[in-house]
Amino acid sequence: MTTTLDLIYLNAGGGHRAAAQALEAVIRQQGRAWQVRCVNLVDMLDPQQRFQRLTGIAPEDLYNLRLARGWTLGLAQELWLLQALIRLGHGAIVKRLRRHWQDAPPDLVVSLMPNFNRALAEGLAEVMPGAPFVTVLTDMADLPPHFWIEPGGRGHLVCGTAKAVAQARAAGYPDAQIHRSSGMLIRPDFYRPLALDRRAERRRLGLDPDRPTGVVLFGGHGSMAMAAIERQLPDVQLILLCGHNKALAAQLRGQTGAAPRAVLEFTPEVRRYLQLADFFIGKPGPGCLSEAAQQGLPIVTFSNAWTLPQERYNAEWVQEQGLGVVSRSARQIRPAVLELLERLDEFKANLRLIDNRAVFELPEILADVLQARAQAWQTAPAPLLAV
Repeated sequence: MTTTLDLIYLNAGGGHRAAAQALEAVIRQQGRAWQVRCVNLVDMLDPQQRFQRLTGIAPEDLYNLRLARGWTLGLAQELWLLQALIRLGHGAIVKRLRRHWQDAPPDLVVSLMPNFNRALAEGLAEVMPGAPFVTVLTDMADLPPHFWIEPGGRGHLVCGTAKAVAQARAAGYPDAQIHRSSGMLIRPDFYRPLALDRRAERRRLGLDPDRPTGVVLFGGHGSMAMAAIERQLPDVQLILLCGHNKALAAQLRGQTGAAPRAVLEFTPEVRRYLQLADFFIGKPGPGCLSEAAQQGLPIVTFSNAWTLPQERYNAEWVQEQGLGVVSRSARQIRPAVLELLERLDEFKANLRLIDNRAVFELPEILADVLQARAQAWQTAPAPLLAV
């Protein structure tokens, strides 16, 4: 009998979907006898796409537009409002989730997104009582209350840092329901050998093969902060990855500096360009930082009032691990980059101590959860029959 896993994500920011796709890919590579369904929560809650038909835009795209424009100030307050609305509509959300799962219930649900985990767990329990519910934190820490870790100890948690484990325990989760991974989920192809002639590849991009090179990355939708970074570093050679932000790419191509530039729009070969660089500049997103660290790149990142509230600990993590420098803003990045270049060898030595294998660990964790559930069913006492 096939075991069905639902991996739940949102397109907001792109990191949740990327984590789901990474997990699906490694499950397939490992030959697990599981049917994996990657499901967008928006499709579960609004299968008729009423919101998009009414407004002309998908709900996640509003969030992504704000990220691309850098309109992130005030998102902490908006998050509290969102969470209040979720609590207010909790019953209706659970009802929609139950309706979604009634015809094809899963054996296990893995949430790779925050805010809706209480509703997901309850909706699953109403359709498949006893089916395991697992929340995989794709942030390095929780933003309590009601973000990733719902108080009360319902379901299992996969935590990629010691801080997240401590938060889970403080929220009442027993150790049997807390699973420590070695980091954040990143795509399995980031671990495959990649033979590159760095000098030839840099020349192909119009770069000086011998000059220290930074790669600038703000996720799949870019950020207008990249334009400020480029202006502050006219003499630093840069590869600027703009993702789907065509307007940003056009603006950056129009800027001039003393050092060569390579400006690229969306590419599936992010790892290739990371490997062509000597250091990383970008937002403190858990995926961006984890990819840079896995590739051995010292990091310059940011922490300020515009930083997403759930990403502020990530900048602390960079400092705690000794992986790079944290700047207050893109306009103050020059001193941070100069400090990084002076301490490059120190940061590279610390990066060699990072061994993130989370994407390969997750299927085994899920297999253990399923096995524990099967054993619990086998040892459960038989129900009493009325005579």
